[in-house]
Amino acid sequence: MENKVQEIIEKQVLTVAKAVEDKIDEEIAALDKLDLDDIEVLRERRLQQMKKMAEKRSRWVSLGHGEYTEIFSEKDFFTIVKASDRVVCHFYRENWPCKVVDKHMSILAKQHIETRFIKIQAEKSPFLAEKLKIVVLPTIALIKNAKVDDYVVGFNELGGTDEFSTEELEERLAKAQVIFFEGESSSFRTSKPQTRNVRHGSNSHDSDSE
Repeated sequence: MENKVQEIIEKQVLTVAKAVEDKIDEEIAALDKLDLDDIEVLRERRLQQMKKMAEKRSRWVSLGHGEYTEIFSEKDFFTIVKASDRVVCHFYRENWPCKVVDKHMSILAKQHIETRFIKIQAEKSPFLAEKLKIVVLPTIALIKNAKVDDYVVGFNELGGTDEFSTEELEERLAKAQVIFFEGESSSFRTSKPQTRNVRHGSNSHDSDSE
């Protein structure tokens, strides 16, 4: 019986090894077919991709990406969400749970330069708090293309404890597609809640916040 099981395992291993070997042979064959012109085209395409990424990074840095910063006026909030495609905003008050969020946001801001990470004191931003229905603190607003696309409210989605890891918050932000994440999977692509447009309107409240 043991010999038969061993024989089955060996056959499975050989099958997998053969499939891997065939895949490598295909890739080698494809490379062998490339002439110098093809290689030059691929090289030029890669250089253009690298140039575009460098330009993006330079623009992101100029907009304040790469750092977790506090803003002190609602006008600054609107300026930032109009300038950056992806913004993560922590509405906070001076308490321990919000300090926990600060710690993780500071780390993620440096790791995800593609997204702007900011914080604003909710009690000093009454117009925003009312417009975005900020009730529980901390609340993290996830903003894409000047619209609040999702929220992380308190710690309920992070294990219900202040001992959650930076990686857990990172995965939650990736689920909302507000950051680029190496470990992102198709399971993150869930249905979206109703978005709230945070661009200024024409009512009196909007003009006051300007």
